Amino acid sequence: MLKSWLTASTGLAALAALGCGLVSPTAAQAATTLSLVVADYGTGPADTSQKYWQTIADDFHAANPDITVKVQTINWNDFDTKVQTMVQNRQYPDITEGDYFSNYAQEGLLYKASDVFTDPDNLMPVFKTLGSYNGTQYGLPFTTSARALFYNKKIFADDGITTPPATWDEVAADAAKIQAKGKIGFGLPLGPEEAQAETLLWFLGNGGGYQDASGKWVINSPQNVETMEYMTKMVKAGDTEPNPGTKNRTDLFEQFGEGQIGMMNGEVALLPIISKANVLKPEDVGTAAIAGKTGAIDKTLGVCDFVAAFKGDGTKQAEIKKFLDFAYQDKYQLAFVNEYLELPGTTSAAVALAKTNATLAPFVKALPNAVQYPNDPSWAQVKTQIQQIIGTAIGPDPKSVLDTIQQTALKGS
Repeated sequence: MLKSWLTASTGLAALAALGCGLVSPTAAQAATTLSLVVADYGTGPADTSQKYWQTIADDFHAANPDITVKVQTINWNDFDTKVQTMVQNRQYPDITEGDYFSNYAQEGLLYKASDVFTDPDNLMPVFKTLGSYNGTQYGLPFTTSARALFYNKKIFADDGITTPPATWDEVAADAAKIQAKGKIGFGLPLGPEEAQAETLLWFLGNGGGYQDASGKWVINSPQNVETMEYMTKMVKAGDTEPNPGTKNRTDLFEQFGEGQIGMMNGEVALLPIISKANVLKPEDVGTAAIAGKTGAIDKTLGVCDFVAAFKGDGTKQAEIKKFLDFAYQDKYQLAFVNEYLELPGTTSAAVALAKTNATLAPFVKALPNAVQYPNDPSWAQVKTQIQQIIGTAIGPDPKSVLDTIQQTALKGS
C-alpha cells in the first residue's frame, strides 16, 4: 500500500533492494577498521537501521578491501547519552550519524567537514550554520525533515469540520468535537523521544522559541510561558491524549495511523506508519501549515541529523573521507528516503527526489525556510532536560519548569 502514497521513479523504488548486502568481512582482512555509531530510525528488529548501514559498509569494503567499517546501531532514546559517555571515556567513535553537538567541535574533537568530505558544497546549505562552530562546518547533514499539521479527513467530515484549523482556538474547538465522539482530538507527544520538537512548534506559534534572533536563550519568555499555559488548558479539557509527557511521537504516529487521532503535528515519516496500519487511504489524510495563536505560521521546524567525524588519534582521516564520499552517493541518500521517508541531506539527492516523488516534493521545497534547533554548546544538555521534564510544564506552574531549563541553558553557554 505504501506505493500508493508515493510517485517515485522505478530507479528509486528499486533501491529498496539494498538490504541484501555482502557477507561482512572479518577485522583480520582489513588494514583499517572504522567504527560507525548510528541512531536507529527503525521501529523494531525487522527494520532496524543496522541493515541499511551494513549494506553500505559491505559495499564499501568490496570496493576498498583494506578498510572495514564496523556498524553499531543505538536506539534514538539512548543515542545522545551513549555517545556522550563514549566521549567522556575517550572511546571516540570514528564516525557518528545522529545528533550533532557543537561542544565536540568546541573541544577540538571533530574534523572539519572539508577535511573528510570532497564536496561540502553539495550538503544542504540551510543546515550549514546548525552544523558549524565559530563559522566552520563540522556536521555533515545526512537526513532532514520538515513538519506540518496532519489531519484525518474522515474524522473531520464525521464531526462536521470542513477546514483544517489555523489558530490555537480552532485547534481546541475542533479537538473538543473529535474528543466528544470518542477519538483523541489532538496528539501531543511530549515524551522523551522528541519532546523538544513538539515544544518548539508550539513556541513558534506564539512568536517564541528557544533562542531569540541574537542567540540569547529565552526558554522562560512570557510568550513561551503563555504557550505552555494554553497547552495545559487543552490537556485539562481532554482535547489531547491523557498525560502527554508520557507519550512519544512514535506511539501517537501509530494511533494516528489506526484512525484514533484527529490531528497532530507530524513529518513525512508518519506516512509509512499510516500505510502499514492499513486503516486510512491516502485520500483520508490531509496536511496543512502549523497552527499558531492567531493564525497558521509561515515557519516550520526543519530537523537535520548529522554525520560527525572524530579525530581520535588522527590516523584515519583519509579512510574516513573515502567512506563518507562513498556513503553520501545519491543512491544511498535516496535509499534512506525510500526506507524511512526522511528527506535527503544533499542538494543533488533533494533535486532528484523533488523531480520523482510528488508526495515528498512539498516537504523538500519547505526546507530552505525552516527553523532549526539552537547551534549552541549547551544544546545537548538543554535538549535532554526538555525531553525529561517538559511534560511536567503541563500543570499549574509551567514557568518554574521553563525557568529550570533556562538555567541549564545559561550554565552551559
